[in-house]
Amino acid sequence: MSSIVIPFIGGLAMFIYGMNIMADGLQHAAGSKMKKILEVLTQNKLMGIALGALVTAIIQSSSATTVMVVGFVNAGLMNLTQAISVIMGANIGTTITGWLVSAGEWAKMFSPSTLAPIAVMVGVIITLVGKRQQSKDVAGIIIGFGILFIGMNTMSDAVYPLRESEVFKTAFISMGSNPFLGILVGAGVTAIIQSSSASQGILLSLASAGLVPTNAAVFIIMGQNIGTCVTAILSSVGASKNAKCVGTMHLTFNIAGTIIFSILAMFLFARLDPSYGEGIINMTQISFIHTVFNVGTTIILMPFSGYIIKFAMKVNGLKAVETKSDEAELVHLDKRMMSTPSVAVEGAKLETIRMGRIARENLSLALSTLSDHDEEKMADVKQREFVIDKLCDNISKYLIDLCMLHLSDKDNEMVTSLLNTVSDMERVGDHAENIVELAEEMKQEGISFSDTALEELNEMSTTTLGAYDNAVKALELDDITYAVKTSFLEDQVDAMEKKLRAGHIERLSNAECSVNAGIHFIDLLGNLERVSDHAMNIAQVVLNEHRAEKNFHEEKNVE
Repeated sequence: MSSIVIPFIGGLAMFIYGMNIMADGLQHAAGSKMKKILEVLTQNKLMGIALGALVTAIIQSSSATTVMVVGFVNAGLMNLTQAISVIMGANIGTTITGWLVSAGEWAKMFSPSTLAPIAVMVGVIITLVGKRQQSKDVAGIIIGFGILFIGMNTMSDAVYPLRESEVFKTAFISMGSNPFLGILVGAGVTAIIQSSSASQGILLSLASAGLVPTNAAVFIIMGQNIGTCVTAILSSVGASKNAKCVGTMHLTFNIAGTIIFSILAMFLFARLDPSYGEGIINMTQISFIHTVFNVGTTIILMPFSGYIIKFAMKVNGLKAVETKSDEAELVHLDKRMMSTPSVAVEGAKLETIRMGRIARENLSLALSTLSDHDEEKMADVKQREFVIDKLCDNISKYLIDLCMLHLSDKDNEMVTSLLNTVSDMERVGDHAENIVELAEEMKQEGISFSDTALEELNEMSTTTLGAYDNAVKALELDDITYAVKTSFLEDQVDAMEKKLRAGHIERLSNAECSVNAGIHFIDLLGNLERVSDHAMNIAQVVLNEHRAEKNFHEEKNVE
């Protein structure tokens, strides 16, 4: 028995490892295209289904896609209507694994014994010769494809002797005649190994050895779809109720599909053609049945998606969409998104922009206290400064974790830039607090500015806020136009600072204002000038990115 079990386990390990290498290479080769998924995702159900199928086909795991969706919903990047569409698509996308593995039957030139060694050899050559990261990603796809096939071949060879085993034959006959048992086995194996693709690989290897009757395969396939929901449910533990709904929707959708098609299958096998169910199934037939089951379930249940959402919300005690009232809570970041680094980088960018807007609001509020000396506003500014500091720490930690992942060169540069940007935004928050402290001192000491000084401060404040607004907009839209505007306004702020400083020194020398007022005025000018410098640093991220892209295209044209 050990001569069967050990090679089978080794083959399964190679199958899973090859699948992971291939998925990783596909994911990184896709690059920024993965980040555009959220941008094109709309309320259109068909678009969501198509995207769910595409992403799952790329990362070779419906469980991973659903876990990603849990993270998106928890981070507020996706609503439940969008989520259920992606889940439906993920079920369709996961069938691609079966078609890849069964290619040896319907396309003889793709048989594992022929293709696998060639794929590994080609992948290794590309790895050794290729210099760019993109070449290495392509090599990873090819090598993973080859290892996956070698693992599949090893599993099939290991179980081949079981063709003569009466025990195995009896076990599969039992699963075919007892739908509940077949579904239970499929769900249990998939839940244990946490991968529907790997579970499919096991079933396909047994089928290639001529061990699986059609009726048993049908019920095991349905069970696999239920078992794959366990990963998403476990992933949603500790997440928001909204995110928990994703796991519930996934389970509800797959159970409903299993019930519908189990009834149809039992009717077919018991009434229409009993001999068909008892016949031995091959890998291509399994892939076909799996595809029909998942596509059929999607077509049947798509009109009822709204009811599935309502049921999931009721099960999780959610009466309305949850919102996070605490500004310090992270909105766009979730550890689950790190399974897709490029999307996690996009989430970090969105969270950084959100922090930047909070810092801007605080700066505007602080500047207003110079004229109205409102103590409640001053307290709000100081309280929000704690929020900004907390956001800075949490975003920075997230970005540092991202640095440990396999990122594309572009994403790696963005993470580095965001770390600097978060620091710049935190410093803007510090300057807002400095301004409030100056306003408090002026109130305590009875200091006030002249109308001329207030007009000058208002003009410089408006220009400074304009520079900062354009910088954040440039980062958000990746638009160099706003970055150039920031540079123009920052130059204006620098010129104003010199001019107003000189003018105020002249007023001091003419005894037109007090020394204390003059000191506070100069300090305020310094804070505003520093804010514009930080705005320029933020805009520089976009300027550098566009400059790098221009140089890359120029080098490419030269080559």
